Amino acid sequence: MGRGGRLAIIGALFAVAVGLVVFTVMAFLRSSPPTVDFTAGHQAGAPVDLTLQTVGSIGTGIHPSWVSYLTQTPGGQWVHTTLWDLPAHTRINVTVHQYDGGSPLRNQQYGQVTGTIGDDAILNGKSFTVINANNGNGVAHTFAIPTLGISVPLYANNGNGNLCAVAPCPTNSPHNIVRFSFMTPGPGQYPWQCFLPCGLGYLYGNGGPMQTIGYMDGFLKVVA
Repeated sequence: MGRGGRLAIIGALFAVAVGLVVFTVMAFLRSSPPTVDFTAGHQAGAPVDLTLQTVGSIGTGIHPSWVSYLTQTPGGQWVHTTLWDLPAHTRINVTVHQYDGGSPLRNQQYGQVTGTIGDDAILNGKSFTVINANNGNGVAHTFAIPTLGISVPLYANNGNGNLCAVAPCPTNSPHNIVRFSFMTPGPGQYPWQCFLPCGLGYLYGNGGPMQTIGYMDGFLKVVA
C-alpha cells in the first residue's frame, strides 16, 4: 500500500475516533440532569425555599432501583435533579421529605447537625442538634456541603413503611420532614452530597448513586 493509502486510512480512523468522542460528550450532555433555577425573579434580601425528597428507589430511568434525591421547582414540579442555581448571600430554607429507611451510623459524627443557621434542624416540628442512630429507625442520609461546613442527618423512615415504588412520593406515604436553613456564600460552584453509604450492591455501599450527580450528589451554583 502506498503512502497516500496509509494516510487515507489514518485519516479515516482519526475521523472515527473524533466522531466517537463527540458522540460520547453529546450523550453525556443530553443525559445530564437539569438545573433548577432559584435566582429568576429573586428579590435581594428575600429567602429562598428549597424543597427536596429522598427516596429508597427512584422507580424510573436507567437505574430505577437507585436511591435518590429529587428537587421541587419554584413552580411546584418535582424534578429528578441535584443541580441548583441559588442567589449569593441569601438565606436558604430547606425542607426535606425523607421517605427512605435507614440504619445505625458507622461514624456517629454524621449524626450531628453542623453549619446551619442556629446549628440545629427541625424533625417533624421538633428542634434537634444530634440524632442517636442506635435508637429508633437510625439515619437514612445526610445533606452535606463540605466546603461550607454544613451537614444535616436525615432521620430514617420506618423500613416497613417505605412503600413508595415510583418517585416523587405522595405526601400520604410514611415519611419524616426535616427543616433547616443556611446562608449561601459568594458566587461559585459548591458540591454537596450524602455521606452515608447507601449504594446498595456496591463495595461498602459507596458506588452507584453515591457517585452520580442527580442521585446522591450534586452542585449548587451560587450566582451574584
